[in-house]
Amino acid sequence: MPKAHHEAPFLAANDAAMTKMMNGMSVRPSGDIDHDFVAMMVPHHQGAIDMAVAELRYGHNERLRRLAQEIIVTQQQEIAAMRLAIGEPLPPSHASPTQPPPVSDH
Repeated sequence: MPKAHHEAPFLAANDAAMTKMMNGMSVRPSGDIDHDFVAMMVPHHQGAIDMAVAELRYGHNERLRRLAQEIIVTQQQEIAAMRLAIGEPLPPSHASPTQPPPVSDH
């Protein structure tokens, strides 16, 4: 399999994560600096999580995969801390998908 073809799913996942992050960080000012800070930082941290998930799904370097796992944990903790600091409830937790999608025979 050509390298570029093999990398395509990772690049697509990373591009989607970056687009979602940049769109999410475009926040209309509310007049509450702390709320606005959290509103902008949560998508930034979620973008890092989504990019780390893409590394876990498609990457092969074990050092980078361990780092990606650490990124997921620390970014989730920071999102929770920011939300709690402004009195927002935490969303229900769920497992992050880290395996590549199954290959279709079609």
